[in-house]
Order: sequence, then structure tokens, then C-alpha cells
Amino acid sequence: MRISLRKTALAMAAASAVLLAAGCNKPAGDAVAAAGKSTTLSTEKDKISYTIGMDMAKSLEPAKDEVDVDVLAKAIKDVWAGREAALTEEQANEIRETFTQKMQAQQITEMLAKGRRNAEEGARFLEENGKKEGVTTTASGLQYQVLEQGSGARPGKQSVVKVHYKGELLDGTVFDDSSERSEPATIPLAQVVPGWAEGIQLMTPGSKYRFWIPASLGYGEQGTPGGPIPPNATLVFDVELLEIVQR
Repeated sequence: MRISLRKTALAMAAASAVLLAAGCNKPAGDAVAAAGKSTTLSTEKDKISYTIGMDMAKSLEPAKDEVDVDVLAKAIKDVWAGREAALTEEQANEIRETFTQKMQAQQITEMLAKGRRNAEEGARFLEENGKKEGVTTTASGLQYQVLEQGSGARPGKQSVVKVHYKGELLDGTVFDDSSERSEPATIPLAQVVPGWAEGIQLMTPGSKYRFWIPASLGYGEQGTPGGPIPPNATLVFDVELLEIVQR
């Protein structure tokens, strides 16, 4: 997750911090209750304010250990009251730039560490999984299991296929499921990750296979930035090949 530290984003973040700090800002009816107690949202303004607070709190989550809520509250009060700010715009710009670089470096470090853990976990899993009865490992490292065998011709590298599928991470987290949509997915094999393309070409219409796709045949070291697939993730797919739309 990236943190935007542009001027407007910092202002919104400061506002959210004020909303989150009981007593730091002027109360709006019962909108901000004592810490640990329930919050009553009696007016439209209360509800909007609380919603903005929730959104901004989530956006600030990666930086919460770097932020003093009371100081943020003072800054926003000073600005709203028209008082002289404790920092000049030049000083604030320098701080924004430095902090942005610090957080980006931290995010890269965390991503690399997570990638290493995922790569190690995936390698261990695939080594053990490949020993199981019914699991075949191809020369590329793709693993598959035939759940139901169909018949007919197999698709080629440039084929377009109609499939139902479900994709999961090794921990069982589902990141995509075609059954949640109104119709099967129609997919050109030339446009999917290598493990998917290789696996589908093993199937015939009516087949159901399970694939275990190592990161090198999936989304690699990057995963899907901002998306559901982390770096170096081993993926699990259950796929039903319904039809070869175009060979």
C-alpha cells in the first residue's frame, strides 16, 4: 500500500487523526464518545465525519507509529483558527519528501522480506505436494491433478477457451472465482501467466484439473501490486474447461 503525502492528502490525514482523538477537536453532539465507549451518530454531519475518519484511519495505518495524534490535532486547529503555523511551507515540503522516501524504503524492505518467506514456503509446499499420489510435475515446475477427465482436442497456445475457475493462495485465501459472476470466463491463453497457459493446454473439454503454479510461472517477485496476489506467491487453481472457443 502506498501512502500519498501530497499536501491535500496530509491535510485529510490530519483531519482524520483529529476525528479519532477524543477531545482533540470540538465535539459534534455525541459524535465522538469517550474512548472505549460506544459512538452515537445522531446527525448526517456526525455520520459523514465518522465515515471520513474511518477512511483516513485506514489510509494512515502503515504510518501510525510515525504519527503523534495530538500534534496533528494542534496543526489542524492552528490552520482552521488562522494562527501562524509552526512550520513554513518550505520546511513542510522538505519533511514530506523525506518522509515519503522513508516510507517507500520501508515498504520495499517489507515486500522483499515477504517475498522471501513466500518463496521458501512455496518451495517446501511444492516439494511435498509433488510426492502425493495423483500429482504430476511438469518439466517447468507446474503441478497438476486430474479431478475429472473430458475428451476431445486440446487447446493450443493461441486458443481462446471458456472456463470456470477458482484461484487461491496456499493459505486458502480465494482471490478470484468465476462462479461469482453470471457466466464462465472466456480467456485467450496468449494473455495469461505461463503456468495457466501450460495447464489449460493439458486439458480437454469437460475436464476438471487442479493446478499448483509456482511463482516463476505466475506473478513472480512482484505479485499484483495493490492487488490480492503477494510477491513470490504459489497459486492454486481449480479449473473446468468448458469449451475451446477458438483454436
